[in-house]
Amino acid sequence: MRTRFGSRWVVAAALFLAFPLSELAAQGVEPARITGEVTDETGSPMSGVQVVIVNQATGFQSGALTQANGRFLVMGLRAGGPYRIEARMIGYGLEAVDDVILEAGGTFEANFSLGTEAIALDALEVFSTRAIERKTPVAYTDVPKVQIQNQLGSRDLPMILNVTPSVYATQQGGGAGDARINVRGFNQRNTAIMINGVPVNDMENGWVYWSNWDGLGDAARSVQLQRGLSAVNLATPSIGGTMNIITDATAMAPGVGWKQEFGSGNFLKETFSFATGEFKNKFAFSGAIVRKTGDGIYNGGRFSTNAFGGDAAWTDAWAYYFAGSFQINPKNRVELYAVGAPQRHGQNLYKLNIGTLSHDFARSLESYDPEALEDYEEAGTEWSPNVNRVSPSYRGKQFTSSGPGGSGSFTRHAQNFINERENYFHKPQVNLNWYSYFGNNLTLSTVGYYSGGNGGGTGTYGSSRNASWNYQYGQRVPDWYGTIEKNIDRGSDGSGYILRNSVNNQRTLGLISKLRKDFEGGVTAEVGVDWRTATIDHYREVRDLLGGEFYVETFDPSDFWGAGDEVRRLGDKIDYDNTNTVDWLGAYVQAERSNQNGSIYGMLGWAQNQYDFTDFWQDDPDQAGLQNLHLNTGNINGYQIKGGASRNVTDEITLFVNGGLVSKVPIFDGVIDDRAGVLNADPKNEKFKSFEGGMAYRSQDRAISFDASFYYTKWEDRTRNLFVRNLAGDNVDGLVNLLGLDARHMGVEFLAAYQPFDYIRLDAAASFGNWEYLNDVTGTYKPDEAGNETETYEFYIEGLKVADAPQSQLAYAVSY
Repeated sequence: MRTRFGSRWVVAAALFLAFPLSELAAQGVEPARITGEVTDETGSPMSGVQVVIVNQATGFQSGALTQANGRFLVMGLRAGGPYRIEARMIGYGLEAVDDVILEAGGTFEANFSLGTEAIALDALEVFSTRAIERKTPVAYTDVPKVQIQNQLGSRDLPMILNVTPSVYATQQGGGAGDARINVRGFNQRNTAIMINGVPVNDMENGWVYWSNWDGLGDAARSVQLQRGLSAVNLATPSIGGTMNIITDATAMAPGVGWKQEFGSGNFLKETFSFATGEFKNKFAFSGAIVRKTGDGIYNGGRFSTNAFGGDAAWTDAWAYYFAGSFQINPKNRVELYAVGAPQRHGQNLYKLNIGTLSHDFARSLESYDPEALEDYEEAGTEWSPNVNRVSPSYRGKQFTSSGPGGSGSFTRHAQNFINERENYFHKPQVNLNWYSYFGNNLTLSTVGYYSGGNGGGTGTYGSSRNASWNYQYGQRVPDWYGTIEKNIDRGSDGSGYILRNSVNNQRTLGLISKLRKDFEGGVTAEVGVDWRTATIDHYREVRDLLGGEFYVETFDPSDFWGAGDEVRRLGDKIDYDNTNTVDWLGAYVQAERSNQNGSIYGMLGWAQNQYDFTDFWQDDPDQAGLQNLHLNTGNINGYQIKGGASRNVTDEITLFVNGGLVSKVPIFDGVIDDRAGVLNADPKNEKFKSFEGGMAYRSQDRAISFDASFYYTKWEDRTRNLFVRNLAGDNVDGLVNLLGLDARHMGVEFLAAYQPFDYIRLDAAASFGNWEYLNDVTGTYKPDEAGNETETYEFYIEGLKVADAPQSQLAYAVSY
């Protein structure tokens, strides 16, 4: 939750006063403590081992690092439990003890012996390069499973991070899976999203569609967000941060579970989970299946029948998650993960003037001109311009060629309304992980993965003068009654305005492999490779003829059509048809030294990308006869250099700094314009220069924590694409492409937490940024109705603030 500084902060302060520290003493309950020793398999004491203590009932966490003699001590623990005690260190197997009950005033002794011969059960976290407290020199936030279960509900997973400095997560228009996240002013295209260490950002443009990962919140074991360059070593570095989602491992105990959720808008969600347990200490399998339906709370326009109608954000989704593991021998372990979410949902995408939502609220804003209300009729906060009523007597079929439900014509979702914008997609991802220990502290971790994807999104297509629209709400709203009537009246001329599908079918293969060597003195060295290849088919097709028998393609007919082929019927391709190929190869070397006093690390990475474009719509003008247009960029190289250091000043305070230089290969859209079929002959790498520093405080009893950090990032030669609606005021949408954009992002961040007792916790976050564009740029604009023609504009943006997220943020949360 987010708010301006005001009455809600007064309430938060009052809650602090309502639970004074003296209450524990007043209750007459003496705290307990846990102590012990951690040794290696030879019996020698181990320093710097992370000991984590979790109250299994409340999720409260505390912990410590072992000293030079291998001993640790955690004080101030509430009597009772049960508690789980873990001892973990990279390169060693995790050891744990469960169901520990603490006595008031008592001391529990827990000793651990860590071995390196067995593959660690937490190898997935090691592979994912997760930050470790009092060691990794980055600003980060951890969200454990208990917090996810208690706070996320049925929202999209990024929403769990809203009480994190410099993070802005929003569900946008409220469509299922339409959330997005910004970190330090950088959107999802520049924030790496990883599931079990495997990146899931789109390989063409970097975006992440959370509707593809519906149900992931039910399977997530933890979420960690590293802000800034982060400690993650990938071929394609991110500048905003890295969000690493770790899913549940295969459960070692058998069982089944069922959960029912319900909410407004006829929302229903059922989750069924199961686990086989471990067979003969070798094999285990677990999974979950999710079913979600709902009508949403946003209604369509009222002007057609003087009544709201249509569910803008309905959802019809399945989700699944499966995990299997097989311990081949003490030195080799294989794990298999599969996750996916076939879904369809209505979208509520277009921004509205605040006056359309509420006249009273608009008048209360000092910066709002009351005269503007004359142009914006009030519709309320549960209204959407993306859906409107239609007569049930209209029986026109709709069509999709791929995605959930397969290929073919079908009856629309509801007979009494039509969504202008709908998303339908299924993107399964399957990971095969192999962890192998060769002895002498040498470990190889390899993940091979496949990610498919079939589906698309809907919109309107055709000449806007053949459509009926309403503008009384300050936003273009479709009048399906009027448009269908116009198409019917056109008769033998066919429909003049239709619904189209923009289809995206993709196949991705990847391999990430890391070889790690642990030396004496806390020194580790690591080398790795990151290879990926993707083939993506793009085309548009006729989804709904809206009353006509056919549509005549006049805007952008294919060069390969013969006489009469411009007449397009349900399911026929229109506008464009191309295949893009993306090939990535990266490698890195990294070294680190750590002990109980802190750590230092450095990393050097190299990446090589190649993009390929084949156009099945346009003829290659440089080839004799009709030939598909083909473009290839050749190899484009990039690099990254980054490092950092942390220092544990005391048992409570840690300081850190990190920085880096990155030359990142531009995304596909920065090299090839696949709408116009044009190659950028001299693409420039995007350049990042980043530096940050900070501190972390953890009280001895872990009741109080406080983090502070500052950052400075300069971004040069950025590529940006923008979808724009009605830019020239003629009801025509289009795409703006900007190249060579420079920006500077800088700011400070604060994060605090206070947990006086197991049953209550208070969190607060604040961040203050200054993000600005540094130069004017030239860009191109391609209207939807102009075939392959583009227009050039000058964009005078130097000194303007970077938008899309609030630059100053305050947030708090109270958990009970």
